[in-house]
Amino acid sequence: MNDKHVAAVELDGKDLPAHCPNPAMPLWSSHPRVFLDFDHHGVAKCPYCGTEYRLKPGTVLAHH
Repeated sequence: MNDKHVAAVELDGKDLPAHCPNPAMPLWSSHPRVFLDFDHHGVAKCPYCGTEYRLKPGTVLAHH
């Protein structure tokens, strides 16, 4: 059984609006850019690659 756990990418206010792929990802793993919506727990998951993003504690989302 392969139990590979990938740590979530942590973001704070300066990283918003968040999108995937993120600047740290290698070009070969690229997919179309998608902007992420965070749930009320501060978690978002990319629909293409499954990368999980989390807001750092204390990050405030601005509502438009």
